[in-house]
Amino acid sequence: MRTQESALMVSVASLYAALTLALAPVSFGPIQLRISDCLITLSALLGPPVIIGVTVGCFIGNLLFYVSGGAFTMSLGLVFDVTLGPLANLAASLTLFKFRKRVKIACLLAALEIGVIVGSYLWLIFPTPELTPGLPAWLYVMASVSLSSLISIAVLGYAILTLFKREALRKLLKSWGLKLYL
Repeated sequence: MRTQESALMVSVASLYAALTLALAPVSFGPIQLRISDCLITLSALLGPPVIIGVTVGCFIGNLLFYVSGGAFTMSLGLVFDVTLGPLANLAASLTLFKFRKRVKIACLLAALEIGVIVGSYLWLIFPTPELTPGLPAWLYVMASVSLSSLISIAVLGYAILTLFKREALRKLLKSWGLKLYL
């Protein structure tokens, strides 16, 4: 990996972790809105450095949250969220990269991947609110995380990607020696 790509990877990982921790009250829990997930969409444009960056950033953000005692069940958080959360980001960013020519569909698929993967275990870590009697906790959390991922990825992330695809920003990114995939 070239220096420019390494710098981008580290920058994305740092920004992802910092946003996740700075917005921890809304970034964690059965009802969450992880704003940092909007960075995942940049995988379509900038490729491997962003794919690795959002994966490593998620690992760092989740690890620091649980190690600092920010969760109700630290041991389950360390086992599940610190391992499976980054894998969800990896899957979502790879989907966005692979289907970058159909980025709107890729955003929807990526959001649903995160919703299904993270929602399948998050209900074990955090107490689930009794908002939907009769609905299984895992299904409620899966739906909640999917909806929040749609907001972060398909709405906010897509808007950011659209901005980054403008000619002036494309020229700037290329002048920094970055490879563009869109």
